[in-house]
Amino acid sequence: MTPAEEQLELFERIVAGLELVYERLVAYKKQKNTELVIMRDDKIIRIKPDDL
Repeated sequence: MTPAEEQLELFERIVAGLELVYERLVAYKKQKNTELVIMRDDKIIRIKPDDL
């Protein structure tokens, strides 16, 4: 496997891990009925779990 292929595989695994973390975070926030806090356009936004 070339270094470029190894780097691509690592990148894909990292992205897959981040997607899994996001799904688990949303599920946790819905379970606990707490707001998800994000930053969009340099503003802090709170999203209710019902809106997810």
